[in-house]
Order: sequence, then structure tokens, then C-alpha cells
Amino acid sequence: MTSRPDQTSPDVVRLRPCPYPYRAVLAICSDLDETPDAHVYFETARYLNTAEDTCMGPGLGLEVGNTIYFDMPPSQFAYWNTDERGREGLRALMRSGHIDCFHSFGDLAVTRRDAARSLDDLDHHGCRLAVWIDHAVAPTNFGADIMRGSGDLPGAPAYHADLTVGHGVRFVWRGRVTSVTGQDVPRRLGGIFDPRHALASSRTLAKEAAKGALGALGVEKYAMHRPNRVQRGVELRDGQPVFEFLRANPFWQAVDEGETADGLAGVLTEGLLDRLAGRGGLTVLYTHLGKVGDPKVPFGPRTRAALGRLAEAYRAGRVLVTTTRRLLEYARDREEAKWECRRRDGALEIDVRTPGTGAGLCFLLPSPEPARVTVNGRPIAAKPVPAGLAGGGCVCLPWPRLEFPRL
Repeated sequence: MTSRPDQTSPDVVRLRPCPYPYRAVLAICSDLDETPDAHVYFETARYLNTAEDTCMGPGLGLEVGNTIYFDMPPSQFAYWNTDERGREGLRALMRSGHIDCFHSFGDLAVTRRDAARSLDDLDHHGCRLAVWIDHAVAPTNFGADIMRGSGDLPGAPAYHADLTVGHGVRFVWRGRVTSVTGQDVPRRLGGIFDPRHALASSRTLAKEAAKGALGALGVEKYAMHRPNRVQRGVELRDGQPVFEFLRANPFWQAVDEGETADGLAGVLTEGLLDRLAGRGGLTVLYTHLGKVGDPKVPFGPRTRAALGRLAEAYRAGRVLVTTTRRLLEYARDREEAKWECRRRDGALEIDVRTPGTGAGLCFLLPSPEPARVTVNGRPIAAKPVPAGLAGGGCVCLPWPRLEFPRL
């Protein structure tokens, strides 16, 4: 005989800030500017995402995405610059989720027809990208105040926002970068000043403080800095609703000084990883991993050591490393999740409603009791974990790992 459910206040459970057991989430969000060729692009992807042998040694087994653009000068790797084999590899990475961002349509995409050509090709091959990142001053950019594009301006030759949002883009970056470590947590400037580089880091600290002050005064350019949110809901100039996100590069010299493959060594320090894990935030890291010193061996010893530190933090359960799209979708699910609780047949039932899949959401329970979870009406095989938090329990929705394709 099945007992009648007892309605229970949703306050009996709380959301854990990050997927269990991690204390923070990091996405390496690399713009592909100046990537010289397919070797650099694909070999760095294999090194970051697999355990295979590469020209830089055994891979790290992380989960790192990349960006792509389409119409560029021949000296830069892009979708239409590579051969069909290269495009097949790019499409495989898009379908697996390891390419998750447009980096505009490129310097040479100047009309709506150029954008439509690329989108039509992606649609034909079953590829969908959900993230848009403005590039330098490309005509197809969305940003008006920093990146100065006209991609979302109806009537402009490069207008395409209706097509691109219709394709599936939900998240947009329009040039806003911070030196603060960790977003979606209280804004802290600690860690920007470096006594080994007192003068330069003091300038960086002062600039970041000024961004926060200007944001508090209502200056739109810095509206995201003061609240330190990883994303916010906005409308493009044509009225398309999207989520704008903030990227970070906590390098002591400036956000735009450590954003290369070699510069990454000065960013992914043990101190930064400690601060990120201690603050419990989400960070979309701004960088350009295609700006390499030696195309034959894209990452030098110091950069490999820095990435090795990140891999250790990931394996130790301190920092979850994932793609830009997955971090932003997790942030939206975490922010917008609503749930109802009831007890039935000796178990706590949690009925969750989210805008996405709810992957990675973890619920802290008042006691270590059995729990069943449905997400948007669908039962999920959530697993209990030995959280041991104040005598309570924890039940987590799965965070499946992306499967890297054979290239």
C-alpha cells in the first residue's frame, strides 16, 4: 500500500554552490586569435582533453572547450580556411561540445549573407553552438560600447542576430573582463596586488577598483563588475533576449597582458587556485591559447606546469574544469532552479524545475535520508554522497563527462 505524500517546505533542502565534491568551477575560455594552423588547434585540444600522447607529452584529461570563427585571412586558422578534413574535425568537436563558442564570424565576414552561409553549413551538419564571443572589432560583433560591431543592429549590412539567436546562441560576451578571482560570490580585490610586482599590480588593482566604483554609479560599461555576477539577462539592440557573461583574467599586470599560451603560466598559479576554491566561485577565464611561441610545441614547460596544477586541483575534487557553455548553463540552472519537496514511503521526493537539464545540481538534506529526484517531470538517477555536512546528507544530479571524439 502506497502512503499519501506529505507536502514539505522546500526550505528543508538547500542547493550546494558547486557540483559535489568541487568547491569552484572554472572554464578556460580561449579565443582562437592568431592560431596558426590545424596542428596547433587540434593538438592542444587533444592535450587538454585526453590522456593520449601528444607533442607536449601525455594529455591532462581535463574538459576544455574552444572557439571558432569562419571568414579570416589565410594566416589564421578558421573554418573556411582549413580543408574538408579539418572541417570534419571541427564539426566533430562541435557535436561533442568541445567547440562551444562562436568568436564572431571573423574579420572578413561583413554581410548578413556571410553569416547565413556559415550558419547554414552548421545546421546542415547538425552542429549547434550556444555561446557567442565578440572578436576584436569584427563587423559581426554584438557589443556597441567596447567591441563596436553591428551584428545586432537591424538594417546594418552585417546584421545577423536574429539568425544566430535562432540557431541556438543564448550566451553572449561583449568585451567585459575583470581581474577579480571568482564570480557569483562577493566581490573581493584580494590577490590582485603582487608584492613582487608592486607598481604594475597596484595599477591593475586601481583599475579594477575604479570599474567597481563606476559600476556602482550606473556606468553601463561596468554594470557587471560591481555585483560580480558571471552573467546577466540583457537584450541585444534588436530586442533579442540573451545572457551576457563576464570573463576574468586575474593576472597581476593587467587582464590583457597574461592572455596568451605562455602568459597562462602566470595566471594559473597555486595562489589563484587556492583563492578560487576558497571563495567557491565560478570563473570563465579569458585567454588565447592559439597565441603560441612555437607552433610545433604549442605549450612550453611553464604553461604545461600551470595546466598540470589545474589538473591536480581537478583530480583532487577542488576545482571542476569544464567548457564555457556547461559552466554558464550550470549557473543558469542553479540560479533559476525551483523545487517542491514531499515525503513518501520513507523517502524525500524533490521535484525540480530548471531551464536546462539540472546537471550537477546538488541538494543538501537535513539528514542522511533516502531521496528521489525528478527534473522537469523526468526521474533522474541522483546519487547520495557521504557529505557529512552538519549531520546532513547530500544528493547530486549527474555531471556526465563530455566524450572527446577521435580526430
